[in-house]
Amino acid sequence: MTEPTWALVAGGGTAGHLLPGLSVARALVDAGHDPSTIHFVGAERGPEADLVPAEGFAVDVLPGRGIQRRLTPANVAAVVDLVKALVRGVGLVRRHRPKVVVVLGGYASFACGVGAVLSGVPIVLLEQNKKAGAVNRLLRRFAKASAVSFADTDLPRATVTGNPLRAQIRAIAEHPDPAGARAALGLPAEGTVLAVFAGSLGSRQINEAVRGLVERWSDRSDVIVRHVIGRRDFDAYEKKAPRPPAGGLTYQPLAYEDRMHLMLDAADLAITRAGGSVFELMAAGLPAVLVPLPIATRDHQMANARAVEAIGGAVVVPDSELDTDRLEREVAALLDHPERLAAMARAMRAAAMIDAAERVAAVTESVARD
Repeated sequence: MTEPTWALVAGGGTAGHLLPGLSVARALVDAGHDPSTIHFVGAERGPEADLVPAEGFAVDVLPGRGIQRRLTPANVAAVVDLVKALVRGVGLVRRHRPKVVVVLGGYASFACGVGAVLSGVPIVLLEQNKKAGAVNRLLRRFAKASAVSFADTDLPRATVTGNPLRAQIRAIAEHPDPAGARAALGLPAEGTVLAVFAGSLGSRQINEAVRGLVERWSDRSDVIVRHVIGRRDFDAYEKKAPRPPAGGLTYQPLAYEDRMHLMLDAADLAITRAGGSVFELMAAGLPAVLVPLPIATRDHQMANARAVEAIGGAVVVPDSELDTDRLEREVAALLDHPERLAAMARAMRAAAMIDAAERVAAVTESVARD
């Protein structure tokens, strides 16, 4: 006989939304819940269909796509899909009759959130940013609890839990091995490692600033740069990528980093955006030059970045101000004062909530109906 659903975990569409939900699901299993009682609902166009079953959980996916901010034929189809998703999401909640619905963000979570409201199922909102996303703001008046990553996030009945970490990131947080990580990545044992990344697509603004820095510092044998260009621009970038001389700066440009945990463990300073990955930086004790994505909804990346800056773990450079000159000034100021860099690393590690998944699981259990 199939066990009844205890928790319905709704949302996704991106790895940034989905992976924290998977970490919470694993924490619930560790707390005694059978994996068969935890059911995911995600986006048809997201990574859920592959990632969720691989972790041992069942998943349903809903149709849908983003709505553009102008009138287009594609928007008509998008609206139709969203209506279909809403109907299916409400139906899934009624069919599973879970004890609690965990909302991760994204349109799939909205559909199930509406279903939870109509069925009287308690809702827990999971928010990774300083400023809450659209779905969480729409559902906040109905939520029994909010598990937030930053203090003063604009959601009610909030508990600061941190953002749940991937297992690999948690492993390097609990058992750091920078020397082993450098060896695994083929990086020199000596020198300062700069880790540059900006999501799977990358950032042209960051890429160009880093390109110029590598060219200027090409003779510096004490600097190592592992640079994740992003899949979108890698082919074009590689054709004119800097090639420092032998015995100079070590430069590793790559399209995508599938060993992010090793890169974070090996690095001394990150140059990156300021989404949910800031919690992985904290877990790794990795200081950063943060360049918030300027088009992020509600400018939430700038809010995230300023919060990390306030604890002493990062330097913030607005995207519009980033060029090689500015990047060189900021990075040189840190490399020339290793005691400052070390203090930033300690601040990041002190702010980390490595057990965030267990904290969110505890909040979820506290509001689930009997």
